[in-house]
Amino acid sequence: MSNTTTSEIKFLVNLDENRVPEKLTWTAQEGGVNAEETKAVLLSIWDSKTKETLRIDLWTKDMPVDEMKLFFHQTLVAMSETFHRATGDEKMTATMKDFCDYFAEKLELK
Repeated sequence: MSNTTTSEIKFLVNLDENRVPEKLTWTAQEGGVNAEETKAVLLSIWDSKTKETLRIDLWTKDMPVDEMKLFFHQTLVAMSETFHRATGDEKMTATMKDFCDYFAEKLELK
């Protein structure tokens, strides 16, 4: 018999009359998160049948632009780290990190 477990991550999206997100909350009980409010979610899902990425990109209408820029920068840095763990490709990881530095510089984040 296999010892498998299931972990659930749930997102709730409250929409206004124009279907624009007003409030986003997420729960990941195994990680100790219970209905925590957030301003943005970027979710990528790999469809191996069609060999394409499916995306859900949501942010509330009160997400500040300066925070969105910081969110994108931190997401890009995290993606470069994930890419390295997944592929071990040092050269491309360095290139991605160089871009992250350029991105931060152009947006005056550093």
